[in-house]
Amino acid sequence: MADTFDDDVVEEFRKAKIMGVRAGSEHRYTGVWVVVIDDRVFARSWNDKATGWFQAFRTEPRGTVQVNKLELPVRGKVVRSARLRDAVTVAFGEKYPTKGSRKWVEGFAEPARVANTIEFIPN
Repeated sequence: MADTFDDDVVEEFRKAKIMGVRAGSEHRYTGVWVVVIDDRVFARSWNDKATGWFQAFRTEPRGTVQVNKLELPVRGKVVRSARLRDAVTVAFGEKYPTKGSRKWVEGFAEPARVANTIEFIPN
């Protein structure tokens, strides 16, 4: 099992502003921001609710993402590396630079949300 997506799939994540994430097969899809760092795919949860997608992936790491027209089986891995978490924070600012996005970019930089960083790898 590869720990990386094919280059053409990584490019779809890179271009997408939003992707759908679903833990397991019962959870509904939730739209989230997606960033790519070193050809690896990351997202961050805004709300760490017990019934939310982030906690669902912590409980059951297997799920599915939708990016553009693709639906891909994935595993979600909580990111523990401070270097990667910081890189995700920077990547959000670079990918979502509009005035309307500023509130969200700044919110995603708050420590409680930084802890909610997840990497998606092929399953």
